[in-house]
Amino acid sequence: MKIKQDIAVSDSGFVFNPATGESFSINPIGKEILNLTRENKSKEEIISILIAKYQTDADTAEKDMQDFIEMLKMYSLTVDDE
Repeated sequence: MKIKQDIAVSDSGFVFNPATGESFSINPIGKEILNLTRENKSKEEIISILIAKYQTDADTAEKDMQDFIEMLKMYSLTVDDE
């Protein structure tokens, strides 16, 4: 999954999609996932980071990651994987 290049994310977690004019707020973990995705980290790498940093289990981290990805897709913030 890749985030569209023109998506703007502020330090406070404010996300702006200039293509649609829509804006969203995300929590700090969502912002971290978004930034890790922009760094081309794989889904598995991101889940490992979340598990280590937030001391959660793999099932919870994977479910939360998948839910967040679906939300990004729903709001057209991603580009299709090639």
